[in-house]
Amino acid sequence: MKPLHRVTLLAILACAATASAAPPLKTSTKAASAKQEEVVLAKDVSVRRIAPGVWIHVTKAGKDWGGTPANGLLVEDGDASILVDTGWTPEHSKVLLAWAKDTLHHPVRAALVTHFHIDRTGGIPTLDAQGIPVHAREDTARRAKAEGNPVPQQRLSDAQDFGPLSVFFPGAGHTPDNLVVMHPASGILYGGCFIKDASAKTLGNLEDADVTAWPASLKREREHFPDARIIVPGHEQPGGTQLLDHTEALLKKASR
Repeated sequence: MKPLHRVTLLAILACAATASAAPPLKTSTKAASAKQEEVVLAKDVSVRRIAPGVWIHVTKAGKDWGGTPANGLLVEDGDASILVDTGWTPEHSKVLLAWAKDTLHHPVRAALVTHFHIDRTGGIPTLDAQGIPVHAREDTARRAKAEGNPVPQQRLSDAQDFGPLSVFFPGAGHTPDNLVVMHPASGILYGGCFIKDASAKTLGNLEDADVTAWPASLKREREHFPDARIIVPGHEQPGGTQLLDHTEALLKKASR
Protein backbone atom coordinates (compact mmCIF):
# COMPACT_ATOMS: atom_id res chain seq x y z
CA MET A 1 0.00 0.00 0.00
CA LYS A 2 1.32 3.43 -0.95
CA PRO A 3 1.91 5.91 1.93
CA LEU A 4 -0.82 8.56 2.33
CA HIS A 5 -0.11 12.03 1.07
CA ARG A 6 0.25 14.55 3.97
CA VAL A 7 -2.79 16.62 2.85
CA THR A 8 -4.96 13.50 2.53
CA LEU A 9 -3.91 12.31 5.98
CA LEU A 10 -4.76 15.69 7.54
CA ALA A 11 -8.20 15.61 5.89
CA ILE A 12 -8.95 12.14 7.29
CA LEU A 13 -7.90 13.22 10.79
CA ALA A 14 -10.10 16.32 10.56
CA CYS A 15 -13.14 14.25 9.54
CA ALA A 16 -12.56 11.84 12.41
CA ALA A 17 -12.35 14.71 14.90
CA THR A 18 -15.58 16.23 13.58
CA ALA A 19 -17.38 12.88 13.82
CA SER A 20 -16.26 12.29 17.39
CA ALA A 21 -17.50 15.75 18.38
CA ALA A 22 -20.97 15.25 16.85
CA PRO A 23 -23.92 15.39 19.26
CA PRO A 24 -25.70 12.12 20.15
CA LEU A 25 -28.59 11.01 17.98
CA LYS A 26 -32.02 12.23 18.99
CA THR A 27 -33.25 8.66 19.28
CA SER A 28 -30.69 8.05 22.03
CA THR A 29 -31.94 11.12 23.91
CA LYS A 30 -35.54 9.91 23.61
CA ALA A 31 -34.60 6.46 24.82
CA ALA A 32 -32.83 7.92 27.84
CA SER A 33 -35.81 10.15 28.58
CA ALA A 34 -38.23 7.21 28.39
CA LYS A 35 -36.04 5.23 30.77
CA GLN A 36 -35.99 8.12 33.24
CA GLU A 37 -39.80 8.29 33.23
CA GLU A 38 -40.08 4.67 34.39
CA VAL A 39 -40.41 4.26 38.15
CA VAL A 40 -39.16 0.88 39.36
CA LEU A 41 -41.13 -0.21 42.43
CA ALA A 42 -39.67 -3.72 42.76
CA LYS A 43 -37.54 -6.04 40.65
CA ASP A 44 -40.66 -7.20 38.81
CA VAL A 45 -42.95 -4.15 39.10
CA SER A 46 -42.68 -0.72 37.47
CA VAL A 47 -44.95 2.18 36.53
CA ARG A 48 -44.75 4.88 33.87
CA ARG A 49 -46.96 7.91 33.33
CA ILE A 50 -48.31 8.16 29.77
CA ALA A 51 -50.78 11.03 30.27
CA PRO A 52 -51.87 13.30 33.13
CA GLY A 53 -53.40 10.99 35.71
CA VAL A 54 -52.79 7.82 33.69
CA TRP A 55 -50.04 5.32 34.47
CA ILE A 56 -49.05 2.04 32.86
CA HIS A 57 -48.04 -0.61 35.36
CA VAL A 58 -45.81 -3.46 34.19
CA THR A 59 -45.43 -6.68 36.16
CA LYS A 60 -43.19 -9.58 35.23
CA ALA A 61 -44.22 -13.20 35.60
CA GLY A 62 -42.16 -15.82 37.38
CA LYS A 63 -40.17 -18.59 35.71
CA ASP A 64 -43.30 -20.67 35.07
CA TRP A 65 -44.41 -18.03 32.57
CA GLY A 66 -40.95 -17.18 31.26
CA GLY A 67 -40.73 -13.80 32.97
CA THR A 68 -43.31 -12.36 30.57
CA PRO A 69 -44.16 -8.70 31.31
CA ALA A 70 -47.84 -7.76 31.43
CA ASN A 71 -49.34 -4.27 31.24
CA GLY A 72 -52.18 -2.72 33.20
CA LEU A 73 -53.34 0.79 34.06
CA LEU A 74 -53.55 2.90 37.17
CA VAL A 75 -55.89 5.83 36.58
CA GLU A 76 -56.32 8.74 38.98
CA ASP A 77 -59.92 9.50 39.93
CA GLY A 78 -60.22 12.56 42.15
CA ASP A 79 -58.35 11.83 45.37
CA ALA A 80 -58.31 8.09 44.62
CA SER A 81 -57.43 5.84 41.68
CA ILE A 82 -58.67 2.83 39.74
CA LEU A 83 -56.55 -0.23 38.98
CA VAL A 84 -57.10 -1.91 35.61
CA ASP A 85 -55.79 -5.49 35.76
CA THR A 86 -53.95 -6.58 38.87
CA GLY A 87 -50.57 -8.01 37.88
CA TRP A 88 -49.60 -11.68 37.91
CA THR A 89 -49.50 -12.22 41.70
CA PRO A 90 -50.83 -10.90 45.02
CA GLU A 91 -47.33 -9.52 45.66
CA HIS A 92 -47.50 -7.45 42.47
CA SER A 93 -50.79 -5.84 43.46
CA LYS A 94 -49.51 -5.27 47.01
CA VAL A 95 -46.63 -3.21 45.61
CA LEU A 96 -48.94 -1.24 43.30
CA LEU A 97 -51.47 -0.49 46.04
CA ALA A 98 -48.75 0.70 48.42
CA TRP A 99 -47.24 3.00 45.78
CA ALA A 100 -50.64 4.46 44.85
CA LYS A 101 -51.35 5.22 48.50
CA ASP A 102 -47.97 6.29 49.88
CA THR A 103 -46.25 7.92 46.90
CA LEU A 104 -48.93 8.90 44.39
CA HIS A 105 -51.34 9.81 47.23
CA HIS A 106 -54.26 8.43 45.20
CA PRO A 107 -55.14 5.17 46.97
CA VAL A 108 -56.89 2.56 44.86
CA ARG A 109 -60.64 2.61 45.55
CA ALA A 110 -61.70 0.01 42.98
CA ALA A 111 -60.30 -2.32 40.32
CA LEU A 112 -61.49 -4.05 37.19
CA VAL A 113 -60.07 -6.96 35.22
CA THR A 114 -60.32 -7.31 31.46
CA HIS A 115 -60.42 -11.11 31.18
CA PHE A 116 -60.00 -14.25 33.26
CA HIS A 117 -56.32 -15.13 32.64
CA ILE A 118 -53.88 -15.04 35.56
CA ASP A 119 -51.91 -12.03 34.25
CA ARG A 120 -55.16 -10.03 34.75
CA THR A 121 -56.59 -11.64 37.89
CA GLY A 122 -53.55 -12.86 39.85
CA GLY A 123 -53.50 -9.93 42.29
CA ILE A 124 -57.18 -10.13 43.30
CA PRO A 125 -56.52 -11.78 46.71
CA THR A 126 -54.59 -8.68 47.85
CA LEU A 127 -57.41 -6.36 46.81
CA ASP A 128 -59.96 -8.60 48.53
CA ALA A 129 -57.88 -8.58 51.71
CA GLN A 130 -57.82 -4.76 51.69
CA GLY A 131 -61.54 -4.45 51.03
CA ILE A 132 -61.09 -3.04 47.52
CA PRO A 133 -63.89 -4.20 45.17
CA VAL A 134 -62.79 -5.92 41.95
CA HIS A 135 -65.18 -5.71 38.99
CA ALA A 136 -65.55 -7.89 35.89
CA ARG A 137 -68.19 -9.28 33.57
CA GLU A 138 -70.15 -12.29 34.79
CA ASP A 139 -68.51 -14.42 32.10
CA THR A 140 -65.06 -13.44 33.36
CA ALA A 141 -65.93 -14.45 36.92
CA ARG A 142 -67.32 -17.78 35.74
CA ARG A 143 -64.28 -18.57 33.63
CA ALA A 144 -61.82 -17.50 36.34
CA LYS A 145 -63.53 -19.84 38.80
CA ALA A 146 -63.48 -22.73 36.32
CA GLU A 147 -59.78 -22.12 35.65
CA GLY A 148 -58.93 -21.97 39.35
CA ASN A 149 -57.87 -18.31 39.10
CA PRO A 150 -58.88 -15.63 41.63
CA VAL A 151 -62.50 -14.58 41.07
CA PRO A 152 -63.67 -10.93 40.88
CA GLN A 153 -66.74 -10.43 43.07
CA GLN A 154 -68.36 -7.32 41.52
CA ARG A 155 -70.00 -7.18 38.10
CA LEU A 156 -69.69 -5.01 35.00
CA SER A 157 -72.12 -4.66 32.12
CA ASP A 158 -70.99 -4.97 28.53
CA ALA A 159 -70.86 -1.17 28.10
CA GLN A 160 -70.69 1.27 30.98
CA ASP A 161 -68.83 4.18 32.50
CA PHE A 162 -66.55 3.37 35.42
CA GLY A 163 -65.36 6.59 37.04
CA PRO A 164 -63.23 8.38 34.41
CA LEU A 165 -63.17 5.24 32.28
CA SER A 166 -65.49 3.75 29.68
CA VAL A 167 -65.70 -0.05 29.56
CA PHE A 168 -66.80 -2.02 26.48
CA PHE A 169 -67.12 -5.69 25.54
CA PRO A 170 -66.51 -5.84 21.77
CA GLY A 171 -67.03 -9.60 21.44
CA ALA A 172 -64.75 -12.60 21.58
CA GLY A 173 -61.11 -12.32 20.53
CA HIS A 174 -58.08 -13.24 22.63
CA THR A 175 -60.62 -14.79 24.99
CA PRO A 176 -64.42 -15.05 24.86
CA ASP A 177 -64.74 -12.46 27.65
CA ASN A 178 -62.14 -9.77 26.81
CA LEU A 179 -62.99 -6.15 27.66
CA VAL A 180 -61.39 -2.97 26.36
CA VAL A 181 -61.19 0.21 28.45
CA MET A 182 -61.10 3.82 27.23
CA HIS A 183 -59.90 6.91 29.10
CA PRO A 184 -61.74 9.55 27.03
CA ALA A 185 -59.99 12.56 28.58
CA SER A 186 -56.62 11.45 27.22
CA GLY A 187 -57.64 9.40 24.18
CA ILE A 188 -55.98 6.32 25.69
CA LEU A 189 -57.49 2.95 24.81
CA TYR A 190 -56.39 0.03 26.94
CA GLY A 191 -56.88 -2.92 24.61
CA GLY A 192 -55.38 -5.52 26.91
CA CYS A 193 -54.58 -8.80 25.19
CA PHE A 194 -57.30 -8.10 22.61
CA ILE A 195 -54.75 -5.83 20.88
CA LYS A 196 -51.23 -6.88 19.87
CA ASP A 197 -48.13 -4.72 20.17
CA ALA A 198 -46.17 -3.52 17.14
CA SER A 199 -43.38 -6.08 17.59
CA ALA A 200 -45.76 -9.07 17.71
CA LYS A 201 -45.28 -11.51 14.84
CA THR A 202 -48.23 -13.71 15.83
CA LEU A 203 -51.45 -13.46 17.83
CA GLY A 204 -49.72 -15.07 20.80
CA ASN A 205 -51.54 -17.41 23.16
CA LEU A 206 -54.60 -18.75 21.31
CA GLU A 207 -55.59 -21.42 23.82
CA ASP A 208 -58.84 -19.61 24.64
CA ALA A 209 -59.06 -17.41 21.54
CA ASP A 210 -61.83 -17.15 18.97
CA VAL A 211 -59.89 -16.15 15.86
CA THR A 212 -63.01 -16.39 13.69
CA ALA A 213 -64.95 -13.87 15.79
CA TRP A 214 -61.99 -11.59 16.53
CA PRO A 215 -62.04 -9.47 13.31
CA ALA A 216 -65.72 -8.50 13.78
CA SER A 217 -65.03 -7.76 17.45
CA LEU A 218 -62.14 -5.51 16.46
CA LYS A 219 -64.43 -3.67 14.04
CA ARG A 220 -66.96 -3.10 16.84
CA GLU A 221 -64.20 -1.77 19.08
CA ARG A 222 -63.11 0.73 16.41
CA GLU A 223 -66.70 1.91 15.95
CA HIS A 224 -67.35 2.23 19.68
CA PHE A 225 -64.15 4.18 20.40
CA PRO A 226 -63.39 6.15 17.21
CA ASP A 227 -61.43 8.82 19.10
CA ALA A 228 -58.74 6.50 20.48
CA ARG A 229 -55.27 7.96 19.87
CA ILE A 230 -52.92 5.98 22.14
CA ILE A 231 -53.32 2.21 22.32
CA VAL A 232 -52.00 0.18 25.24
CA PRO A 233 -51.74 -3.56 24.49
CA GLY A 234 -51.71 -6.25 27.17
CA HIS A 235 -47.99 -6.83 26.63
CA GLU A 236 -45.04 -4.76 25.46
CA GLN A 237 -45.09 -1.15 24.27
CA PRO A 238 -48.04 1.20 23.62
CA GLY A 239 -48.43 2.90 20.27
CA GLY A 240 -50.85 4.74 18.04
CA THR A 241 -53.84 3.42 16.14
CA GLN A 242 -51.43 1.45 13.94
CA LEU A 243 -51.63 -1.23 16.66
CA LEU A 244 -55.26 -1.79 15.66
CA ASP A 245 -54.16 -2.13 12.02
CA HIS A 246 -51.34 -4.46 13.03
CA THR A 247 -53.73 -6.69 15.00
CA GLU A 248 -56.07 -6.78 12.01
CA ALA A 249 -53.18 -7.77 9.73
CA LEU A 250 -52.17 -10.59 12.08
CA LEU A 251 -55.77 -11.84 12.09
CA LYS A 252 -55.85 -11.87 8.29
CA LYS A 253 -52.57 -13.77 8.24
CA ALA A 254 -53.87 -16.32 10.75
CA SER A 255 -57.02 -16.95 8.70
CA ARG A 256 -55.15 -17.89 5.53
